[in-house]
Amino acid sequence: MSETQREGLVVRRYGGFYYVFTGEAVLACKLRGKIRDQVVTGDRVVITVLGTGTGVVEKVLPRRTELVRPRIANVDKVFIVFSCNCPEPSLVLLDRLLVLASCHGLYPYIVLNKCDLDPAPRAVDIIDYYPRAGYKLILTSAVNGEGIDEVVKEVEGSISVLAGPSGVGKSSLLNAVFPDRYLPTQEISEKTGRGRHTTRHVELFSLENGGWIADTPGFSVMDLPRMKREDLARHFIEFDPLAAYCRFADCLHYQEENCAVKESVSRGEIAQFRYQNYCSFLGEVIEAERCYR
Repeated sequence: MSETQREGLVVRRYGGFYYVFTGEAVLACKLRGKIRDQVVTGDRVVITVLGTGTGVVEKVLPRRTELVRPRIANVDKVFIVFSCNCPEPSLVLLDRLLVLASCHGLYPYIVLNKCDLDPAPRAVDIIDYYPRAGYKLILTSAVNGEGIDEVVKEVEGSISVLAGPSGVGKSSLLNAVFPDRYLPTQEISEKTGRGRHTTRHVELFSLENGGWIADTPGFSVMDLPRMKREDLARHFIEFDPLAAYCRFADCLHYQEENCAVKESVSRGEIAQFRYQNYCSFLGEVIEAERCYR
């Protein structure tokens, strides 16, 4: 690496420029033609410094992880944000996002924002069940500041991403974490009961504790990644330990007899809605297997 070259982190892509943090400053960089369209937020890159505040991205370093939607690289943790109310959380979408996080090797946190509001029935289900299943749950309020310090602590030393549908308060959470920065927020649509998209691009924000956190464009539907049908249960953390007690080594926990997972469901240890979501996802995976043959 020459004296004019630096390693850095891509923190934002906007207006044809890639903004790269080098440890000392953020430089507005263009790309060499050979790597055009290959650079995303979160990439570690090698740049050539051209002048005050500018540079050229020469090389993309190997990625640890990569998400396609939202497009971001080298994420360690994902904070899956829903609201206690307005809008009511979707348990199907929550489980889908938890599976996706597991498939990508990311550590998931469930964040229930707007905890200053009375929780909707599905929010109560989340509070009651998911910590028992083994997931980390954080209750937050951008209004009164509850849980913000806990989020900041968990982000320390990592690249983390906020994910979840529009209207749950992701931008409001970031405004609470970074009170000196303002990100636009919008109210819930009275007509649809859903949030309007306010984030238009992926951007990393730095914390004093050495962590980075990204706000990402909202989404409501995500396809499950390609996998074998017998692999799905591994991404339901309370299912996986029970598989050793099933009668069949390749048990799908669906129609088989003497299934430890189904027995746990019948005893109320695994929530019925959680098992139903698993069965629905299993159907998707099996159908996708047929399409790939």
